Amino acid sequence: MLDLLVRLVSTMAYISVPLYILQVLSNRSPTTRYYFRLFLYLSALSVCSVWGVIVSIALTIAGRRFDINYVVARSFYLLCSNVMGITIDTENMHLLEDGPAIMVGNHQTMMDILYLARIFPHKASIMAKKELQLAPFLGQYLTASGAVFLNRSSNKDAVSALAAAGQELKQRGISLWMFPEGTRHSARETGMLPFKKGAFHLAIQAQVPVIPVVCQNYWHLYHKGTFDSGKLKLAVLDPVPTTGLTAADVPDLITRVRDAMLAKLIEISDGTVPAKGQAPSATTTSVTTPLSPAIQRPPPSVSGSTADGSDDDAVLVDRP
Repeated sequence: MLDLLVRLVSTMAYISVPLYILQVLSNRSPTTRYYFRLFLYLSALSVCSVWGVIVSIALTIAGRRFDINYVVARSFYLLCSNVMGITIDTENMHLLEDGPAIMVGNHQTMMDILYLARIFPHKASIMAKKELQLAPFLGQYLTASGAVFLNRSSNKDAVSALAAAGQELKQRGISLWMFPEGTRHSARETGMLPFKKGAFHLAIQAQVPVIPVVCQNYWHLYHKGTFDSGKLKLAVLDPVPTTGLTAADVPDLITRVRDAMLAKLIEISDGTVPAKGQAPSATTTSVTTPLSPAIQRPPPSVSGSTADGSDDDAVLVDRP
């Protein structure tokens, strides 16, 4: 027993001493700080992937498969917020429990996983690119938690996956998280990319509301070469109903949701509320207006179309 204790203490010393040295160096060098904190963040992701496999087995046996993401997400947030010193203040988080729904959020960097971990509700799942289904631990966890895998190389497979997800939403009463921008957008200036259509087609097909979620621009905390501690703001907006809407209403729905999200993003990031009819910034072309029952015709820049016509939005888990 004594030998075991000595080995344990020795192992902890071997690990803690280098980490302490890196911590000291990170306080003196921004570059060292960036890579050290990036290492901590990715390590936390790895630990929670393994933890996720364990949780998924236990909750699947207990018949609570769609609570797996909730448990693992909260675990990751508690771990990361303490280790990284990043906390997130939320507004109207209770609205996410009113499922089934399509939850949509702005996509900045891989750090979005942290804000999602802070708010992820019960009975909800995510969408991930199909390649991750084969990733060690992460793939098993995603499969067990009911993730919808999207094959971005095949438009036919992607459409089939979305159709199956729509049936799952209605039958099981679960919600699905998607990133309608389709890819990450991180910049000093606050803004969002045009939205793709997949999330909105799915919401109308399933006749479930769209719940917009907005995390403030965190460029000041995290971008290439910078990784600092701090506090972020996150807002959940009122659900946008889709009852009675058809595929023809998708462009209008996109405009309503995107305009509301962009206005809130500017408000919580820059502290200003764009006036109705005023363009929010030089980097965006959408007119910011609050949500209202009236549906407006969108400008071409936010119609959701892309150069290749693909709809590979919604992918939550991607490369760093």
